[in-house]
Amino acid sequence: MGNAESNTYQNHLSRFLPEEQTDIDEMFDTLSGLSGAAGAKNGKATKKTVTLAALQAYMREPLPEQMTVRLYNGMKSIDLTGKSSGASEQIAKEQFVIFMSNLLKGNADEKITIITKMISKTEGPVKGKQIQEFTEDLIMSLVHVLNYRKELKGWNLENTRDSASGAKALASQLLSELKFAGGKNPVGPQLLEATFEQSAIEDWVYRVPQISTFLSVVIRQGFHVLHSLPDQTTDIVNLVPDCKGLKGRGLTSLLDIPSIIYVNSHLPAELQQKWRLLFSSRVHGESFTQLCGHIVNKGPCIVILKDLDGYIFGGFASHSWEVKPQFQGDNRCFLFSVFPSLAVYTCTGYNDHYMYLNHGQQTMPNGLGMGGQHDYFGLWVDSDYGKGHSKAKPRCTTYNSPQLSAKENFTLDAVEVWAVGDLPESAVIKGKKSILDVDPEAQALLEMTGKTRHSDGLREPVEDDDDGN
Repeated sequence: MGNAESNTYQNHLSRFLPEEQTDIDEMFDTLSGLSGAAGAKNGKATKKTVTLAALQAYMREPLPEQMTVRLYNGMKSIDLTGKSSGASEQIAKEQFVIFMSNLLKGNADEKITIITKMISKTEGPVKGKQIQEFTEDLIMSLVHVLNYRKELKGWNLENTRDSASGAKALASQLLSELKFAGGKNPVGPQLLEATFEQSAIEDWVYRVPQISTFLSVVIRQGFHVLHSLPDQTTDIVNLVPDCKGLKGRGLTSLLDIPSIIYVNSHLPAELQQKWRLLFSSRVHGESFTQLCGHIVNKGPCIVILKDLDGYIFGGFASHSWEVKPQFQGDNRCFLFSVFPSLAVYTCTGYNDHYMYLNHGQQTMPNGLGMGGQHDYFGLWVDSDYGKGHSKAKPRCTTYNSPQLSAKENFTLDAVEVWAVGDLPESAVIKGKKSILDVDPEAQALLEMTGKTRHSDGLREPVEDDDDGN
């Protein structure tokens, strides 16, 4: 190696802690061992290199093949000084280290060049369709490797919606930030056929941090390097929240892994580490009284609805739900859509109609609502269970959200509510009264129908999912 090349390599190597360097050395040795004694002799010994076949053999289970090929193309694109780019089909150790350094420790500029080569091997502008395919591959690879490494924290591919459709929805959402040089957003089919210069891709990666985060996790977990050190796990800690209360229910959540990751990323940081199932209409019954009994006084929650047309949407409630005829919550609340599109709608500041929950009053609307105003909520579930509306023409005043349901007035198919973060102390104090305690009629109805008071069990933290998947 010449001095320039040696200095570049040493600079990249110095970014890693000694134990990280050991991690990377061992991984390269493993891969070069799978590659056999390939490479030209330098007069003393055969220089170790890594082949695509070796990479594919190692990654056969952790990652989908198309992502392995993309990683290989990224490594091959590292141009070592004094060597013509792409001259060798094998990866030298210097290329491997610089690839790891740029993507795991580098700045945006360093990442862009490699990401561009992972999108397309050829020089010049790339098509929107190629960027879309890369983004979908990246998201599916993320889900695949987290599942393979048992890092889904109680979620799994059986108790959630189909991740493939979720990956397409999340890719579409992330691609909505892709702009032409002049700042114009291409939409729909126009995006797929449009061509983008490297500067546009650079701008996109700058503004969509998920691309770098997902790629970092795919590399760490795929190669199983730099994944065990405390300071290297931050990109996974809040990526997927711990799932509590779903195990053993025989229930498939209304959410898929990509939408869980996306919605979770919009929660306040202190609430991103744990989700606990409070209510599911498929488990606890289709009853507004049951819904209230399970969610009142349980801290911040995510409410998810599915209408009979298959649309899935919901809202984040920043405060404990209380039954009262006034609006509640604060500007951290938001509404979101999961299907047919994935999006989050945050507060506009126009009014403070964030959350509303009322039951058993004659003079005020009875039901659960978020955003807008009485009789014109962005999201509304009527106390006459099964009915709801999303009246937002042209937009919900509180959240600037469009109509979230297929029809303005919809019929509910299912409801899920998840507490996020730690349960408030008031929710776990024994003897604390729930709505079922203060509503003897509701309690009597439940006892007459032979239904148990599920809310009692939710006063104590559920510790059923601590063994991961």
